[in-house]
Amino acid sequence: MDSPQPDPEQQTESYLRLLTQHDRWLATYVYSLVYDRADADEILQDCKVAMWKHFGKFEPGSNFRAWARKFATHHVLNYRRAEKRRPVTAVDDEFIEAVAAEIERSADQLDHRAEALQRCLRKLPEAHRKIMVWRYYEDCGVEEIAAKSERSVEAVYRLLSRIRGVLNDCVSRQLATSS
Repeated sequence: MDSPQPDPEQQTESYLRLLTQHDRWLATYVYSLVYDRADADEILQDCKVAMWKHFGKFEPGSNFRAWARKFATHHVLNYRRAEKRRPVTAVDDEFIEAVAAEIERSADQLDHRAEALQRCLRKLPEAHRKIMVWRYYEDCGVEEIAAKSERSVEAVYRLLSRIRGVLNDCVSRQLATSS
């Protein structure tokens, strides 16, 4: 008996959610492997179309980045094979694959650090969390934070330094325990 076909609307929504969540990473990955920005844009677009065409084979809950990386690497390698007219920038396939693997490893490490940072931010007192949101998510200057929090500029600098130290220690502990 055949398994039921997924609802096309749900499949589209699922693909778009995953792609949106990982779009910046995928673009960075392709741009790091292709010198010409216009070529990288085209490769990225072709890669996304190919991923959509094969999304029915994607296992929900598995690693979308690893799945997308296979498509991107394949498209970059095809581009390199077709692009033999640029001998100065010619790079062999093994190098591309090695760089791709290193980028994936680094991305995984950054993901773990980001997750640890999110957990540590949740542990901060509300007032400290608010200061961090103003500074790093709303991009407020120290003077603006001082005005909002009714502190002196110097006090804000000291507080930001202390909070960053606490977060750094917390992230280090989180990563050490997860290893």
